[in-house]
Amino acid sequence: MTSQIGLAFIIGASLILFSLEWVSADVVALGVLLTLVLTGLLPAEQAFAGFGSDTVILILGLLILTAALMRTGVVEVVVRAILRYTGEDPNRLLVVVMMASATLGAFVSNTASTAFFLPIVAGIARRTRVSSSKLLLPLAFSSILTSSVTLISTSTNILVSGLMVGNGLEPLGMFELAPVGIPIAVIGLVYMMTLGRRLMPAGRGEQDLTEEFGLRSYLSEILILPNSAWVGKTLKQSGLGRDLDLTVLRIIRDKNQNLAPSANVGLQPGDVLLVEGQSEDILKIKDTAGIEIKADAKLSDPELGTEDVGLVEAILLPPSPLIGTTLKAHRFRERYGLQVLAINRHGEAIRSKISRLRLRMGDVLLVQGARARIAALKGDIFRILGAVEETRPNLRRAPIAVLVFAAAVAVGTLKLLPLPVAILLGALATFLTGCIRPEEAYREVDWKVLILVGSMLGLAGAMEQTGTAKFLASQIANWTGHSGPGPLLTGFFALTVLLTQPMSNQAAAAVIVPVAIETARHLGFNPRAFAVMVALGASCSYLTPLEPSCLMVYGPGHYRFIDFLKVGLVLTILIYFVSIILVPKIWPV
Repeated sequence: MTSQIGLAFIIGASLILFSLEWVSADVVALGVLLTLVLTGLLPAEQAFAGFGSDTVILILGLLILTAALMRTGVVEVVVRAILRYTGEDPNRLLVVVMMASATLGAFVSNTASTAFFLPIVAGIARRTRVSSSKLLLPLAFSSILTSSVTLISTSTNILVSGLMVGNGLEPLGMFELAPVGIPIAVIGLVYMMTLGRRLMPAGRGEQDLTEEFGLRSYLSEILILPNSAWVGKTLKQSGLGRDLDLTVLRIIRDKNQNLAPSANVGLQPGDVLLVEGQSEDILKIKDTAGIEIKADAKLSDPELGTEDVGLVEAILLPPSPLIGTTLKAHRFRERYGLQVLAINRHGEAIRSKISRLRLRMGDVLLVQGARARIAALKGDIFRILGAVEETRPNLRRAPIAVLVFAAAVAVGTLKLLPLPVAILLGALATFLTGCIRPEEAYREVDWKVLILVGSMLGLAGAMEQTGTAKFLASQIANWTGHSGPGPLLTGFFALTVLLTQPMSNQAAAAVIVPVAIETARHLGFNPRAFAVMVALGASCSYLTPLEPSCLMVYGPGHYRFIDFLKVGLVLTILIYFVSIILVPKIWPV
């Protein structure tokens, strides 16, 4: 009893620290894990086993697979297809994102569904200037909402089915949960599209996005070549803004004729388009046939192909001789052998050609050239802010990346191999097929998430080790057992929801299902109804971001612990009411 009380105190303290966010969640989780070890509640060898668990390996593999989808341009293709259908209407975007992730989540792991759509939704948010915090939490919640539609929606359902067989009941059918799961999904999606969206944080962290490395808005110039497919088309038909996410500021024709960027303006060979966009979008021009960055087209140096070429962001500070002059007047390319591809001037719209723009202190240049030449000018001409990776999508590998992702998920879903093994094999396949390099993939892994998951799995182990979970389940049975089936179903549902926050869904179900079945039998109730109620409660992982799907969007969406409680509490209550009404009707108690 003493250890159970001590563990309950640690859990309560950790939840308070998680919600207050005085320190980051991964630090709190690591502190909780070490406290369990130092207090003797959990042996060290068991405490750190979570870092090698199936859950951690699964998330690691999924993050690598999604990084490969981004590296090969698959995400960009899907984003363009979605935007063609939805436009930039935030309401339509929200509906499409939630419906897509919910549909996929009904047949594959909700973690896999979230992992697939995460980079897509992040790309959509960036291109449409919609706060990612408005889309990523609905993405995670919608993938979880369909966890009770089919038996294979989540491994928790399969575990519950196995526990039922072990306790003398028939296993769950493939669609046995659907009569409850579908109403839960429908009501949950409607809630998220109405009240839920109003409870989500508005644009947290987005105000500083353009100041982060590589996300400045630059001015550049595009040259329309004679062989371009855009020749003869209007600016609107070219899809420049839709496909490359660039804003056309001005069209220069015959060197001195300036045209307003009207959607109906026809494009001609030799036209120069002044465009504005982020560095990564400007670099996509290099992969588009028939157009070229003007600096590359006019000033390209054949020797650069054999040199170690770099791309950097450089800021102009005193005593740079470029301040107060233009690139053309200073003969920048001829003097230094470097190309300025684009210019950023914070807080001011630029409408002049970059070669004739009088430079100011604080201007940021996107400079390309031999690394040795860039290094030679460092400090005297400009200060280097950082290198920009010129990693253009490896489109030739895109079909392979899609095939590997689909095959890994299918093999895991069909139980040909354990899902973590299948996903990790898929990650290995992306390395071997050249879809992404290991060093690129590892940079995309959110290591804080893995530390958080590994540490919290240690807490789940402590709950089982000390018998705290079983103790709580028995107390629920004692308190509500003589009040009829309704309160008892409610008690087991509530306890399961609470235990799925610090514990994994599977661990919580594994502890509670046998107790629920035995309690139902002892009191003369239908044990199948109680097992189903626990399965439904185990899928309600909305109150904290400790569910793997929620953890994947926690960082990118700039969320706080309290955000999940605000949005997820009402959703959990709605799911409870649907469950308590339908379960006794479909499985009479």
